[in-house]
Amino acid sequence: MARSYLFTPAHQPRLVASAHERGADVVLLDLEDSVPAARKAEARASLPAAVAALASHGARVAVRVNAGLGDLARDIEAAALPGVEALMVPKVASAAVLRLVADHLTSCEPAGQPPIGLIALIETAEGLLHAPAIARAPRVTALAFGTEDFSADCGFDPTPESLTHPAQHLIWAARAAGLAALGLPGSIADVADAERFAAAAALGQRLGFDGALCIHPRQVEIVNQIFAPSDAALEHARRLVAASAAAEAEGRGAVLFEGRMVDPPIVARAVRLLRQSPGHKARA
Repeated sequence: MARSYLFTPAHQPRLVASAHERGADVVLLDLEDSVPAARKAEARASLPAAVAALASHGARVAVRVNAGLGDLARDIEAAALPGVEALMVPKVASAAVLRLVADHLTSCEPAGQPPIGLIALIETAEGLLHAPAIARAPRVTALAFGTEDFSADCGFDPTPESLTHPAQHLIWAARAAGLAALGLPGSIADVADAERFAAAAALGQRLGFDGALCIHPRQVEIVNQIFAPSDAALEHARRLVAASAAAEAEGRGAVLFEGRMVDPPIVARAVRLLRQSPGHKARA
């Protein structure tokens, strides 16, 4: 399961060339906000070489496309490449647009390759209200929380106080559909305040987010540390799962483990923790 997604402007070769060295679980090549309108075509044209180079270094790659219909269609056609795990679709307000994206992606993605997933970026109040339906649209693998645009749409500052409740709703919608949830209840724009970013990421982890989006390399290590289970927690989870499996083999539904009664919900949390380990293989 991916913890950190690093936005990297697709039209800046110098940044793309070193993106795999920044420690992010997924390099998120950006065609949207970080690319000026006059350079969108250049950014699209750079994708084949950029994706191939990153893949050659073992990097996992996703691409954020644009929301406008014309750019969106061209972005999908340019980004449907071997080595791309997912497209992040911004400003998703309904499941209908994702069905269109999925249909177009089917017509142009590489044959014989794993299907490219969709990450729905929720950035408006309308999108949050429709999050349960969005989460069940074709190809969607994760919901992501775009806190800057969401806060602007709602008319408040991107603070934990204003974003915790919306974040919980997004997480619940993702969980109900069996998806990953990405984000944190705070701003990701103030890259100089590492302490505040870390506090927001830690709160996001406690709320149930699986990882977060990073707009600067210095945020990656913070996210990786916060969203990576400790060695002690992983070892405890392994022992708990093993004890539960032994109890099940003996026909028991619950087991006393290290002074605590363990039943299926507790085992499920332990399994989820193991899946969050950096060594666990999963697509974006």
